Amino acid sequence: MGEEIVFVTHNTGKIKSAEKYFKNLKFTIFNYEVDEPRSDDIKEIATAKVKQAYEIVKRPCIALDTDFRIDELNGFPRAFVNFALETIGIQGIVKLMEGKENRICSFNECLAYHDGKEIHYFYGRHPRKFVK
Repeated sequence: MGEEIVFVTHNTGKIKSAEKYFKNLKFTIFNYEVDEPRSDDIKEIATAKVKQAYEIVKRPCIALDTDFRIDELNGFPRAFVNFALETIGIQGIVKLMEGKENRICSFNECLAYHDGKEIHYFYGRHPRKFVK
């Protein structure tokens, strides 16, 4: 990878996350919201986004997708975090966890880098305990 990579996103949280992992790289931000497939597979989503991004900027670029999985809820809400927050909210998720002993959850990331020829993937998994 070169020293500068285009990041096609409108989400400042994703920019900060990428900068945390790649301190030696400079990101050029292209503020654009790419279409996401309806999927709970973050690799599939990141792949679709980075392909669209490359078609827009015609330069090496990255896309990042994330999910949040609560073990006791069979991995809910997965990649549908925003949908879950907009519909049932944090209080709804907390209510679903009432009486559950298993408080393990994880935050997962898939970063896709497209160099114009192939796509490379980088993964992060951050297990946490679900706080009451």
